[in-house]
Amino acid sequence: MAEGWSVVDEDPVLSGSEVRALLSTNVERGQLATYLHSDAGRLLSFVSNGKRAMLVLMERAGDPGEHAVSPDAVGSSSGFVLENGQEDTYDDADTVPLPDALAAVCSILDTGRPPRDLPWTVDR
Repeated sequence: MAEGWSVVDEDPVLSGSEVRALLSTNVERGQLATYLHSDAGRLLSFVSNGKRAMLVLMERAGDPGEHAVSPDAVGSSSGFVLENGQEDTYDDADTVPLPDALAAVCSILDTGRPPRDLPWTVDR
């Protein structure tokens, strides 16, 4: 059976395309952080500034996880607003363009893994 994913504190299991649409709508409305969990215990954190996203995949709560990267990106970007209102700045190399992040979320939910053409860094 495939791994089922839901938004944290919500019940419905969503497909990759449903979550992609939800994240796009959330970002357009200024809700820049969305957290997902799977019925297998994995967690997926999505935090955006509207142009780029920090995407972290964890095997369980407390796991440092791994995150999507843009190894050749230079500079940094601000405006990554967390659920508690904290605004973060990240190196662009540690984030990915929003379309790439949305595609990665879709891949993780539908196949259980990130797309092969998107680099990731293991933080464990």
